[in-house]
Amino acid sequence: MLPEMLPRPSAIGLAEYRQRRDALMAQLPDNAAVVLPGASLVTRSRDSEFAFRQNSDCYYLTGIREPDALLVLLPGRAEGESVVFCQDRDPTMEAWTGRRLGAAGVVAEHGIDQAFENADRDEQLVELLTGRELLYLPLDNGEAVAVAEEALHSAQAGLRRGRPALKGWLDISPLIHAMRLIKSEAEIALLKHAAMISARAHRRAMQVCRPGLSEFQLQAELEHEFVWQGASGPAYSTIVGSGANACVLHYIENSAPLCDDGLVLIDAGAEFELYAGDITRTFPVTGRFSAAQRALYQVVLDAQVRAVSAVQPGATLADIHQGVVHDLTAGLIELGLLEGDVQARIDDESYRRFYLHSTSHWLGLDVHDVGTYRLDEQTPRPLAPGMVLTVEPGLYIPSDDDIPDAYHGIGIRIEDNVVVTKDGHAVLTADVPKQVADIEALMAK
Repeated sequence: MLPEMLPRPSAIGLAEYRQRRDALMAQLPDNAAVVLPGASLVTRSRDSEFAFRQNSDCYYLTGIREPDALLVLLPGRAEGESVVFCQDRDPTMEAWTGRRLGAAGVVAEHGIDQAFENADRDEQLVELLTGRELLYLPLDNGEAVAVAEEALHSAQAGLRRGRPALKGWLDISPLIHAMRLIKSEAEIALLKHAAMISARAHRRAMQVCRPGLSEFQLQAELEHEFVWQGASGPAYSTIVGSGANACVLHYIENSAPLCDDGLVLIDAGAEFELYAGDITRTFPVTGRFSAAQRALYQVVLDAQVRAVSAVQPGATLADIHQGVVHDLTAGLIELGLLEGDVQARIDDESYRRFYLHSTSHWLGLDVHDVGTYRLDEQTPRPLAPGMVLTVEPGLYIPSDDDIPDAYHGIGIRIEDNVVVTKDGHAVLTADVPKQVADIEALMAK
């Protein structure tokens, strides 16, 4: 029997994209302009390209998924404040690669005020930016900087004709990224769907797992479920680490046989409508935890559950991380992997031998989503409704001589996706089990 298809949420509407553009322009001074390039195709090998994936900032403001788009925002322009340059209509190329929007399609299908094809870009862009005194652009984008340099050159020539001078350019990214940090209801629905697809895939991997398989076969089961449910594929490179491979934080080879008596760590998430899921679960290949595996797993699970419960408005990721560090350190001491006082081992950072990473990151259009974690160097950013984050403590035990053999090469991470609500939080990834008994029951089916 074929797997059940999850009902799809509504797409983000044109009105929301326009509201985002308006909100961004409202933060800019008079006589400013924004120049924001989209992504281009990237060559994989010779005549083959990687699947196209739009620049997240450009997509956030336009919803356009074509290569080589360029968004220009011109606050107060009578002929329209939003302008997009797009691929030229080309019947020959469209016969090979599919329909292109063209200028008319950009306006009609994406609610942009005015559009031009890229063949007209050099001439039209100079004209659009003439008289603007400040340009806002992503300073880490070479294409945008080249546009700014050309605008500066044109402005210098225009000075002789009495036009206002271009005073310089500033980074637009912090303004866009602050907006992206707070998700709308429509975005949360898409993130929830990505999480549900990801959860289905993790459950599937648990159910098919057995001795004799290889890491890549579990990867195949995960990614089959992603695509079957309408996702574009993985939101990031799938991690399937069996045995000591689970101790490599970003292990993506996925080429080894499963360790029959070991654990397997899977860190995988689907991308749906460009929004990311990001789940990690760790479970025994045989379907039953050994005593040592169970003891270490419970330390991580208790820390993770407590950290999730701490997510609420006003809390900070720094405080949540410190709580995790305390709980993991106490557990390591109880198991004999560390010695002495909990606070002393935190202060001297002995725990970092087993726990190397932070507990959380933002989640959204990028799996490690944008937005600062601090208001300034001294002040962590307080959580607010609409923020979406991961909670993912872990322990990674090396096979060193001073470590009891029973713990050698065990890597455990447990990760959920959590949205901050006005009353606390909601876990988007609760459909995939993480309690020991629940994992063993699912794998026994």
